[in-house]
Amino acid sequence: MAVHLRQIRPDDAPGIVAMHSRFSERTRYLRYFSPYPRIPERDLRRFVNVDHEAREAFVVSSGDRILAVGRYERLGPDAPDAEVAFVVEDAYQGRGIGSVLLEHLAAAARDAGITRFVAEVLPENGTMLRVFADAGYQVQREYADGVVHLAFPIAPTERSLEVQWRREQRTEARSIARLLAPRGVAVYGASSSGHGIGAAILGHLRDGGFTGTVYPIHPTAASVAGLPALRSAPAAAVDLAVVAVPPDAVPDVVADAAAAGVHGLVVVSAGFAEAGAQGAAAQRELIRAAHRAGMRVVGPNCLGVANTDPRVRLNATLAPGLPLPGRAGFFSQSGALGVALLAEADRRGLGLSSFVSAGNRADVSGNDLLQYWEDDPGTDVILLYLESFGNPRKFARLVRRIGRTKPIVAVASPARPAIAPSVPAPVSGSAPTDTGPSGGVGLPGGVEPLHGAEASAGPDRDAVTALFAQAGVVRVDTVAELFDVGVLLAHQPLPAGRRVGIVGNSPALTGLATAACRDAGLAVGSDYPRDVGPLASAHDLGDALADAAVDRDVDALVVVVAPPLPGQLADEDTDFAAALASVALAGDKPIVATSLVDKLPAGVPAYPSVEEAVRALGRVCGYADWLRQPLGTVPTISTVESPDLLAAYGIEVVPTVAAGSVEEAVAAADALGYPVALKAAGEALRHRLDLGAVRLGLAEAATVAAVYEEMAGPFGAGVLVQRMVPPGVACVVEMVEDPVFGPVVGFGLGGVATDLLGDRAWRAAPLTDRDAAALVDEPRAAPLLHGYRGAAHVDRGALADLLVRVGRLVDEQPQVRALRLNPVLARPDGLSVLHADIRYGVPTPRPDEAPRRL
Repeated sequence: MAVHLRQIRPDDAPGIVAMHSRFSERTRYLRYFSPYPRIPERDLRRFVNVDHEAREAFVVSSGDRILAVGRYERLGPDAPDAEVAFVVEDAYQGRGIGSVLLEHLAAAARDAGITRFVAEVLPENGTMLRVFADAGYQVQREYADGVVHLAFPIAPTERSLEVQWRREQRTEARSIARLLAPRGVAVYGASSSGHGIGAAILGHLRDGGFTGTVYPIHPTAASVAGLPALRSAPAAAVDLAVVAVPPDAVPDVVADAAAAGVHGLVVVSAGFAEAGAQGAAAQRELIRAAHRAGMRVVGPNCLGVANTDPRVRLNATLAPGLPLPGRAGFFSQSGALGVALLAEADRRGLGLSSFVSAGNRADVSGNDLLQYWEDDPGTDVILLYLESFGNPRKFARLVRRIGRTKPIVAVASPARPAIAPSVPAPVSGSAPTDTGPSGGVGLPGGVEPLHGAEASAGPDRDAVTALFAQAGVVRVDTVAELFDVGVLLAHQPLPAGRRVGIVGNSPALTGLATAACRDAGLAVGSDYPRDVGPLASAHDLGDALADAAVDRDVDALVVVVAPPLPGQLADEDTDFAAALASVALAGDKPIVATSLVDKLPAGVPAYPSVEEAVRALGRVCGYADWLRQPLGTVPTISTVESPDLLAAYGIEVVPTVAAGSVEEAVAAADALGYPVALKAAGEALRHRLDLGAVRLGLAEAATVAAVYEEMAGPFGAGVLVQRMVPPGVACVVEMVEDPVFGPVVGFGLGGVATDLLGDRAWRAAPLTDRDAAALVDEPRAAPLLHGYRGAAHVDRGALADLLVRVGRLVDEQPQVRALRLNPVLARPDGLSVLHADIRYGVPTPRPDEAPRRL
C-alpha cells in the first residue's frame, strides 16, 4: 500500500479522534500507559497545534483516513534533547510505518538543533522497542519504575543510513515489480477503428502473448481490437493502466484508475512538460493526483514498458514486437528513440529482461529501475540511456553498490549543464568575506572568497568518464557503443586482466587490432598477434584459437577473420563461424570478433570493425579492474572545535596578513617573523612568480619596504604578507558543484601551463582512501610528485589525507559552493597550504540526504 506523510494541521483534529476510536485497548495502553478511552479537548488542541520546531508532529494517511501519528517535544528551551513517541492504527501495524515516522522526526529535529531523542516504552511493547533498535542508532536502555527509558543521538550513522537505504530499495523495487508484472492491464485511448497510439499498444499487448488480462476502456464501443470493452477499469483486477488519451482527458483517466485500485500508470500521451509551462503544470497535477492514489507513473511522453519473462510477456510499448528474451535490463529516458533502440538491440542479438522508457521522467526514473534490477534474478547487465539526472547523489550511491554485482553501462547525453556560476552568492545576513552562513564559521588568514577569475570550469569530458568509472559505471559515448559493450557483458565472462591475445588470418586486420589495443590501454601478449595466414582453413584458425584460449599469459582474445581468396579453400574448410563458436562458448576468457565472412552465432560478440571490438573490450577491462579493487573506506578524520571551517576539518592554512601601505607591510612582516614573502593581492597575480608579483625570502624590514615600493606601481597598493615555508611542488586542490555528480574534488599541479591544459583529475565527494590515492596519481604532471628527473619524492600520503578532508568538508557542508587551495606546497616531509578561497552560498538541494518521500 502507499501512504502519505505530512506535518499535522489544526484541521486534523476530527481525523485524530476517529483514528483514536479505532485503536484497540492494548494499543491505547501501550501508547499512553493507561486505558485513555477518549482524547480530552485540551489534549486534542495541544496534539494538533505545534510550532514545527520545539514541537513537531507528522501524520500518516491513506486517502482521507489518518492511520498513524508521530511527534517529538523538546525538553525545555534550547535543550538538546526531545521526547519522541508515535502510534499506528492496529490494522496497519507491522508494515514499517513507525520506522518511517522515526526517520522523518529525526530529520526535522536535527534541523531544529536537537541532537538526541529520549523515549519511554513499556517492556511488553516489543514492536516499539524493535523500531528503535532496528533504526541503526546507538540506543541506551535503562529500566526503572516499570518502564524502559531509551536515549540515543539522532545524527545519521553508517548503520542508520544503511537501514534507511535498504528499506528504500525494497520499497522502490516492489513498486516497479508491480508495473512490470501486472495481473491485468487497462488501456485507455484505444480507438475502435484500430488507428492511433492507443490501438497500437493494445494490439501489441494482445499479440505479444501477455499472460494476464487486457481490458480496453472505451466510453461507447462494445469491443476494441476483438476484446470486450469496458466503460471503467474493473476494481481489483488491474495493476497497470496504459494512458494514450489527449492530455486534457488524463485527469479523468487517473481518477478512474485510482477508483479501481490500479498500482501504476504508463502515460504515453504527450503535451506535458515538454510542451511548455502550461504542460508542466498539468504534469505536476498528474503526479500529485497519482501519488494521492498510491500510483507510480512512467512518463508522460514515453514509449512504454516491456517484460520478456515467459510468465509475463508484457509489451506495453509502441514497438511492434516484444524484445528478444535475455539478461539485460534497459532503461531509456528518450521516448522518441525508444523504438529504434529496441530494434537495434534485436539486430545485435542483445536479449532484454525488461525495458522501460521514462519519457519526461516525472516520477519513475533510472534510479527506481536500478533499485528493481539490483535483486531481479532475470537481469545480469543494466543498460542506461540518460539525458539528465534527477538525483545525481542517489545515482552515484546506487551504482557504487549495484555495480559490484551487476555491470552498469550508461550512455549520457554529451550536452552537460554549465557549472554553477562562481560569483559569490552570500547567504542573507552574512558577508562571505567575514563569516560563514551559519554557526559563526569564518575565513582564516589566507582564506578569501572565491571569484570568477579563480573558479574552475569543472570536469571536462574525460574527467566525467573518470567520475563514472569511480562509481563503477561503464560510460560510453554513443548508442552503438552501448550495445557493443552490452553484448560483450551479457554473453562473455569478465577478463582477469588487460593482456590480449590477437588471432586472425589477415596481417592487415591483426595489425589494426594491435594498434587498437595499444590505444585502448590493453597489453598485447608477447607471442601475439598470431596470424595463421590467408590460406589457413577454419580448422587451422580453430586450433590457433584453442591454443590462445588456454594461454596463461592471455586474459582476453581478439579474433579477426577475413574472407579466403577465391578458390583457395574447399567449402568445408571455410566454416570459420563454427570454429570460433566452439572456443568462444566453452572458454573462460572473453572473446570479441570481427568477421568479414560469416554471421557469427549467438553468444559470440561480433563487431563490424576491429576498432569497435577492441574499444568494447577496453571498456569491459576497465570495469573488471574496478571490481578487483578494494572498496575503500571514507576515513574517520580528527577534527577540532574551531570557528574556522577549514581548521575544524584539520586543514591548516599558513597565516597571511593583508597590507595596503609600506608601514602596514613592514608591521605585518615584523609580527609574522622573518623571512617573509610579499604577494600582489589580486587573485590572478598572487601566484605569478614569473611576473614579479611574488617576492620570496625577504629577511629584514628594509628589504620588505623596498620590495613593496617596487610592487606597488605595477600591481597596486594591496599586498599579502606571509611567513616563508620550505619549498615544495606546487599543487592545486579544488571543489566545484557539478550538475551531474554534485560536489566533486579536483587535484592537479600548479602553474600556468597546467592550468592552461586543464590538467586536473576529479572524484565525487566524499572520497574514500583509495579515491584520494588514485586522485593524487592521475594528473598527467603527477610524475613531478614521484621524484621526476632527480627531484625528491613528496609525501603523497599527506596529499591524499588533505583530499579526504576536503571531500569530507564539502560533503557535510552544503553551504560551501566552491573551494580552492592554491598553492599547496608538497614536500617529502608533508605539505603547506598557502592560500584558500571559499565561496559560500545558499546550500544546493541534496535530495539523497533527506528522509524518504512517500
